Amino acid sequence: MAKVIDKETKAGKKFRQEIEKLKKLQVRVGYQRGEENIESEGESADLCDIAVYNELGTENIPSRPFMRDSVDNHAEQINAFLKKQMALLAKGDTTAEQMMKSIGVFQKGLVQAEIVDGDFEPNAPSTIKKKGSDKPLIDTGKMRQSVNFVIVKK
Repeated sequence: MAKVIDKETKAGKKFRQEIEKLKKLQVRVGYQRGEENIESEGESADLCDIAVYNELGTENIPSRPFMRDSVDNHAEQINAFLKKQMALLAKGDTTAEQMMKSIGVFQKGLVQAEIVDGDFEPNAPSTIKKKGSDKPLIDTGKMRQSVNFVIVKK
């Protein structure tokens, strides 16, 4: 009977190391508290708070779940993208850090697209009068432009 020698290749070792790095990282897509404020009618509000008010809704604002919908409406696209990223990692064509950045950029784009194209309840007549549009989440473009991501350790 032939003797089997179990030896990790250089490529296998690198892949295992990158997987270990991935286990320790996560991408957070959205708005970072304290980074941006929106000025309106002499008042200032943290953009992170405004995003939460729109995502979840308030007493006066209907829920417009652009963050959740960016995932829910694109699950197949996200899964295909992640499979491609894992294939690149397995071939040694990317690193854990590069992969996380790619995921951040990809998801950021989905959130921005959802802000523009999402099927949300139209603005109230008073809001339409104020900003001249019935399209929610779009006024100055600040909400869309400010979507960002950070890579953090778990």
